[in-house]
Amino acid sequence: MSLAAIPRVIPVFPLTGTALLPGMLLPLHVFEPRYRAMVADAMGQGGHIGMIQPVVPREDNRPAPGAELDVPELYPVGCVGRMDRCESLPDGRYAIVLRGLSRFRIVRELPLLHGYRRVEADHERYRGDLMEAEAALDPGDLLRALDGFARTNRVQFDRGSLAGLPPATLVNGLAMSLPFAPAEKQALLEADDLAERARMLTALLKMPPGGSPPGDPQSPPPVN
Repeated sequence: MSLAAIPRVIPVFPLTGTALLPGMLLPLHVFEPRYRAMVADAMGQGGHIGMIQPVVPREDNRPAPGAELDVPELYPVGCVGRMDRCESLPDGRYAIVLRGLSRFRIVRELPLLHGYRRVEADHERYRGDLMEAEAALDPGDLLRALDGFARTNRVQFDRGSLAGLPPATLVNGLAMSLPFAPAEKQALLEADDLAERARMLTALLKMPPGGSPPGDPQSPPPVN
């Protein structure tokens, strides 16, 4: 896989609290008509879909009840994936699995197509994502932090299985699956590289309830 194989114009699926990372799989159940159209279009164009979070308004800046924004502001960085599996269900819904390829930064948003959003994406600055699976990393601090998180939150992990995972799979899998707030998920997504994401993830696991996430990107620059 090369950056040249990833289209510059991609459909985007805004989903709060969901982050796709390079090399990881994300199952999705697609039922809204506009996103069903997006999947149908993507199937004929290489299967690429960008996952991105909408910005969650702060408490003092939320829209009035009944005035929910249909086209919310997007964070500036997402991750494009390619459909590994796409099952068309009898009622018109889709069950798909995306495999993360590379992060992207929005250059500009394009007009709606069949009701879904599209962006012109810059992948160049994330060229290293394509080699992330080969990264070497000592997971010791992260696994110890995960042990503390498990004790505090009374949850269990298969420590032996996690310790045997490749570093990129361990770090990115935990970043996607652990129940962090949307802003924390975004901070992990936007980390410079896998080592920085591991450090940030370790800090989040050690953070006491109510603490402030590192690198909180709650207020991104506007996308024009």
